[in-house]
Amino acid sequence: MRTDIILPTAILVFATLALAVFAPPPQPAGVAHAQEVTLPAIWGNLGARLVELGIIDPQKMRELYGTSWNEEYERLLTGESGALVMSQENSGYLLNLLWALGLANKNPILEDETEMMNPAYGSPSRFASTGGWTLAAGDAMDHYDIHEFIILTQEQQRLVDKISRKVFRPCCGNSAHFPDCNHGMAMLALLELMTSQGVQERELYSTANIVNSFWFPEEHQSSCSA
Repeated sequence: MRTDIILPTAILVFATLALAVFAPPPQPAGVAHAQEVTLPAIWGNLGARLVELGIIDPQKMRELYGTSWNEEYERLLTGESGALVMSQENSGYLLNLLWALGLANKNPILEDETEMMNPAYGSPSRFASTGGWTLAAGDAMDHYDIHEFIILTQEQQRLVDKISRKVFRPCCGNSAHFPDCNHGMAMLALLELMTSQGVQERELYSTANIVNSFWFPEEHQSSCSA
C-alpha cells in the first residue's frame, strides 16, 4: 500500500461533516464589501429541475432554513428566476443551490483521474462535496456527474478547465478544478453556468473573486491567479 498519498482535507473532515446553513460569518470591520451584487448568470428553472430529479429534496431544504425561508428562496428552488443576485444574507443559500448543480451536472472535470476520480482516494463519494450533500431525495452519488444541465462547446469547456484551475478557495487551498468541498463544487457550477451563457475570461475571474468575498469575507486577498 502506498504511504505517500496525502488525502485532501475534505476527506479527512467528512467523517464529522454535518450539513448546515452556509451563511458567511460577520464581515470584519473596515473591509469594503458590496451589500449586494448581480451575477452574470441566469438561473432560470434550474432549481425546479434539481428538485424534479431528486437532487434536492425541497422539504429537506425548507426544513434546513426553517423560519428564515422566504419567497426568494422558494422561487429559486421551484420557480423561474433571472440573474442571480448575491447578498450577505443569501450567499449561503446560493452556495447550496450551486453545490447541488455542480455535483449533478455532467462535466469532464468531475471525471479527472488525478483529482476527483483518483483511485488513491478510494471513491469520489468520500469527499465532503459528495458524501456531505444530504439534501438529495436519495443517495447523492446516484446523481454525480450524470445530468446534462449545462452543455458546453469544446471552446467553452477549455475555458472552464483553464479558469477552474486558477480559482482557489481559502478553506482548503484547492482549486475549483478539484471540487472536493462544497465551495469548490459550487464555484465549478457557477463557472460552468456563466461560461455557457457567454461570459468571457476576465469577467469570469472577477465574478469568482466577488463570490469568494461573500463566501469567505475574512479573506482580503484575491483568490484567483492570472
